[in-house]
Amino acid sequence: MGAMAACGALCYGELASRFPEAGGGYVYLREAYGPGLAFLYGWKCFLVMDPGITAAFAVGLASYASILITLPYLGSKALAICAILVLAGINILGVKFGAGLMRWLTALKLGSLATIILWAIIFRLGDASNFIPFFDQRSGSEPLMGALPGAMIVAFFSFAGWWNLSKLAAEVRDPYRILSRALFFGVLIVTLVYVVTSAVFIYLIPIQGVTSGETFAAQAGEKLFGKAGAAIFSSIVMVSIFGSLAAVMMSAPRVYFAMSRDRLFFKQVAELHPRFSTPARAIVLQAVVSCLLVALGTFNQIIAYFVFVTVLFVALTVASIFILRRRDDDRNLFRTVGYPLTPALFLVLVVILLFLLAATNPMQAFLGAIVVALGLPVYYFFLRRARLTMRRGGKGALST
Repeated sequence: MGAMAACGALCYGELASRFPEAGGGYVYLREAYGPGLAFLYGWKCFLVMDPGITAAFAVGLASYASILITLPYLGSKALAICAILVLAGINILGVKFGAGLMRWLTALKLGSLATIILWAIIFRLGDASNFIPFFDQRSGSEPLMGALPGAMIVAFFSFAGWWNLSKLAAEVRDPYRILSRALFFGVLIVTLVYVVTSAVFIYLIPIQGVTSGETFAAQAGEKLFGKAGAAIFSSIVMVSIFGSLAAVMMSAPRVYFAMSRDRLFFKQVAELHPRFSTPARAIVLQAVVSCLLVALGTFNQIIAYFVFVTVLFVALTVASIFILRRRDDDRNLFRTVGYPLTPALFLVLVVILLFLLAATNPMQAFLGAIVVALGLPVYYFFLRRARLTMRRGGKGALST
């Protein structure tokens, strides 16, 4: 799955080089397939996926904080909402401030994981025999073909989100060079960290003694740090979740900004902050919807319905490389290494993943697609408004 993500990152690097604009996947879908499909992508993001994931991260952060300090139910909700509002404020101040926070959080996260890895190895707190047998089936485990689909789905979503970086292209200095490298090398680093961290966990705790992911972390924490292990691990997880929350809060509003700029959303959302030149209203809009979901607490199940269509949109975005190259094969841009095999490999693996997702829960996949399709009447409403505005002498035009 790390190799799959790297292939997708290379493709997004080329797309970002072609269209260094705010919006990322929305822009690439618009240029390749037209504004209709791009709007449905943005509709899905705004309606549920982005604010839902934001709310889920914020609530997760508060739940781990409750392990360190006792919080009442309303106190946990308030902490989650405060985290969202603080990050929204930081992002309004500019990408420079948000990126600075991300750098510190990333350094802290990687430093914590490196400490765990070195601590376990230097003090020989585990047992190398936990890896045996490495290839053969362990007693009591599921057959490979039965267990592999679930493992693929979980591993894919461990890497999910790398495509969001391209949404910031308009606010990155020299996006032609920086974004492609950031996408590819970022995925490589994450893959290496996942592999090494997973290996250390198995080194610490034999797989036969693991009953769930939560107990796995608790057992490893106790093995490393004794009774304080749970609190230390909770702190590390909080840093990780806060970093993920910051990344979503930074990238997601750029899609609504791009939609509004194309006159396919409320025009006020396209206005930049007069001082910080950031899409402040788009950021505030996402924060408000996310805080509302935190207050209602009804988002986890809703997100599950949009997983299938999210993966489908990512596949369509990568496939757009074939369309765009036929139209304009500009050799001065960053070009995907290994083309056409790189996007082809990614798409083959995504098709397998989509089949597994649909087979695992066909009703969720079907209902998610239906809700996205309901965005078509909304699209034609905004399209009609845009055309009326242009007929009356409004400035600008729809991107086609």
